[in-house]
Amino acid sequence: MNLAVTTGLLTWRIMINLTKETFSKSLGENDIMIVDFWADWCGPCLKVAPILEELEDEYKVQVYKVHVDEQTELAQKYEITSIPTLLVFEKGIPVKKLVGAYPKHKLVKELEGWI
Repeated sequence: MNLAVTTGLLTWRIMINLTKETFSKSLGENDIMIVDFWADWCGPCLKVAPILEELEDEYKVQVYKVHVDEQTELAQKYEITSIPTLLVFEKGIPVKKLVGAYPKHKLVKELEGWI
């Protein structure tokens, strides 16, 4: 489920906020999923958000978002104890977990093979 809005020559990718109800469906529809577990009060989360948007644009990937305060069941299920946390899923299985606000070059290196 990749969403993009095209106006003239510009295309903006839209980060998709997942809920408990939409999470499983998205996992089933995507071979690879990158999910950002975050909160709006989290300074490092806000710092990494524009970097994730850049990765979406540059690598044509979709980054999904889960707000941990609104989706506590998902945060507990995937043992999110610190944010920001990125989880990479392959065919519905979490295969990589990144905790903390990584600079762009480190994120690119850590996500190599998925972006």
